[in-house]
Amino acid sequence: MTNAIDGLVSGLDTTSLINSLMQVEAVPQTLLKAKVSSSQNLISALQGLNTQIAGLADLAGKAAKPAALNLYSATSTSPSVTTAISANASAGQLDVVVGALARSQVGVSAAMTAWPADPAVLTIVSGGVTTEISAASASLDAVATAINAANTGVTATKVASGVDVGGVAQYRLQFTGNDSGAAKAFTVYQGTAAEVTANTAPDLLAATGAAVIRTAQDASVTLWAGTAAAQTITSATNTFSNLLPGVSISVSAASVDPVTIKVVRDDAQIGSLASGLVSSLNGVFALISTKSAVVNSTNASGAAVLSAGVFSGDSSVRDVKQRILTAASAPINGHSPSEYGISITKSGTMEFDAAKFAAALAKDPVTVTAAVQEIATRVAAAAASASDKYDGQITAKITGQQSSVKNLGDRIADWDRSLATRRATLQSTYTALETQLSALKAQSSWLTAQVAGLPTSSTG
Repeated sequence: MTNAIDGLVSGLDTTSLINSLMQVEAVPQTLLKAKVSSSQNLISALQGLNTQIAGLADLAGKAAKPAALNLYSATSTSPSVTTAISANASAGQLDVVVGALARSQVGVSAAMTAWPADPAVLTIVSGGVTTEISAASASLDAVATAINAANTGVTATKVASGVDVGGVAQYRLQFTGNDSGAAKAFTVYQGTAAEVTANTAPDLLAATGAAVIRTAQDASVTLWAGTAAAQTITSATNTFSNLLPGVSISVSAASVDPVTIKVVRDDAQIGSLASGLVSSLNGVFALISTKSAVVNSTNASGAAVLSAGVFSGDSSVRDVKQRILTAASAPINGHSPSEYGISITKSGTMEFDAAKFAAALAKDPVTVTAAVQEIATRVAAAAASASDKYDGQITAKITGQQSSVKNLGDRIADWDRSLATRRATLQSTYTALETQLSALKAQSSWLTAQVAGLPTSSTG
């Protein structure tokens, strides 16, 4: 690049002059950069709106599902019987008497200093499965380790048990079933599986000094106790599933008197779902309103400046809002949603009247829940149409703006190259000017010297 001779001869500030000329030359590029900044702000705002509308579509889609409003709650008259609601629950009531709790088996061996035989071989029969186990040695630690590694559903623990007559420390092996229920009962034999089959292996838990501390047991509840229809239900755990449709109960203590389990429609949950849908709608509308507002401010000189929001005048955003608002507020079978406490306000947002909704739901639950699901279905469709990641209306606008920004970036890059060439030309021109002026000045000095050296003549 040619370097400018900055006013060495002419006295001109050629660098400042070139910079000023370049500012004028760069005006079109500056306008392009401003447009890029404006487009990027719009893209960012559109992406935020698209995310919020997609969230609305997801929420409304869930509320629109057939069983979404089949919401029930269950209660129990005893703290020892707790309830859990799952899908497909329905209203109902049931009395149960808790007869027993589920438990796992626990047994201990007789006191010993080491396993009675070496090599140490034992067999555990649990849940109808026979497992032969060989320990690395006759030490009780090795036997317990081998049992625990065998995954039989039984855990072995070495427990101190005093000393024998010779003063040698003794221990017992405690065997604990990992799972509760009668089917998880187990027996521990000293010997191989073949010896168990032949009935020649001794039962360690039946030996002298050994004991079954706790037997394996199912939990049980009795329905309609004290009547001819009384029926006992058992469970390997303390949880009973689907005694009533979609309802599980867990028991923690036996009972003498019947415990009443009652399942009713949960109007509070239904109201919360409807309120959440309205809140999500208003979140979208509030974002659009905020980004569309005209803001009053002042510039550096104190003059008033009006700045329009990024969505101001945007027909696509306005159309999306109107379609979602219509989906939420349009009549349902000739009835306005306002009859159920869901209404449109003068400012173009939605309002939820909890008391009015609760009263309408209590009076006609079928109609009200159907209305909420219809609103949710329409809102889900409108929101999905706007935010779909492939062909949503807002998505398409974002893609279009991103393409525009890319094209503007290419044009700005072209201007960078053009302006660089123009600056180089100006620098070359002014350098040539300074060089020419320098030559002329030198020639002028030479001529002046020549003239001064000419002889003078006089006339008399």
